[in-house]
Amino acid sequence: MKITEHIKNANGKTLFSLEVVPPQKGIGIEDLYKNIDPLMEFKPPFIDVTTSREEYIYLDKGNGLMERKITRMRPGTLGICSAIQHKYGVDTVPHVLCGGFTKEETEYLLVDCMYLGIDNIMALRGDAMKGQQYFEATSGGHKNAMDLVLQINNLGRGKYLHDENILEDDNKFCIGVAGYPEKHIEAPSMNYDLKWLKEKVDAGADYIVTQMFFDNKKFINFVKEAREMGINVPIIPGIKPIATKGHLQMLPKVFKIDLPEDLISAVEKAKDNAAVKQIGIEWTINQCRELLDFGVPVLHFYSMGKSDNIKKIASELF
Repeated sequence: MKITEHIKNANGKTLFSLEVVPPQKGIGIEDLYKNIDPLMEFKPPFIDVTTSREEYIYLDKGNGLMERKITRMRPGTLGICSAIQHKYGVDTVPHVLCGGFTKEETEYLLVDCMYLGIDNIMALRGDAMKGQQYFEATSGGHKNAMDLVLQINNLGRGKYLHDENILEDDNKFCIGVAGYPEKHIEAPSMNYDLKWLKEKVDAGADYIVTQMFFDNKKFINFVKEAREMGINVPIIPGIKPIATKGHLQMLPKVFKIDLPEDLISAVEKAKDNAAVKQIGIEWTINQCRELLDFGVPVLHFYSMGKSDNIKKIASELF
């Protein structure tokens, strides 16, 4: 079932969902199940499965020279999606990237989604490859998420890259895209970022999931400005509980977000990471209660391979 149908069928009730990270190659899927199992009591209608682009590794050839090879550390996203759907009976949402894929490779992936009964796709540009300062499109691939959305929209309606098929009215896919309450790092302004988001929606995106944030005022203002821009699809907040002192430096650096001063002060005063995790749980519960009052359609949690804190949070909300 499509994400938009899940939201419609909820009749205004806020849903619980989560995002999981595939295990690194060579690690069994049971570790992933251990992360998902404790959260199934909250009846997530869908689970996102991330992916990552290729990266370079260097192999010592033994003669003083190094050989550069391309590898993927977390392959098998579609297989994991299929396994989750089969085991839990919930819809899955594979993340599909521009970076690292040609348009033809993307088409093959989308055809496989159809074979597997996967109705939902999260369309993302992806990050720059390690060693690159800025994102560079793969030769023969898409430069941005809007073009990727267009391809998914076309294929879902029966038009393939090299065929002359007439577009059907109904899209087999429900397409999600990313939104940034504190703007994308590469956007020169918030207004520019929202215009770009609207272009993705106009290209066929059906819903938006935001990057993590810790200040609800920024999310609420983001939704308000998006609606004023003419963006009327569901906007789902992405939630990440802070869990370690290191997050004070890591999260702003990686995701280019601000942390509220009250949260920073509480984490700095915590005696250890166990205390930080409890602070994160309490902060997120309060944050989510405000979002429930605001009427968000889904609370979407970034699990990052851990579920114990999310379980404690969800137990207070659902």
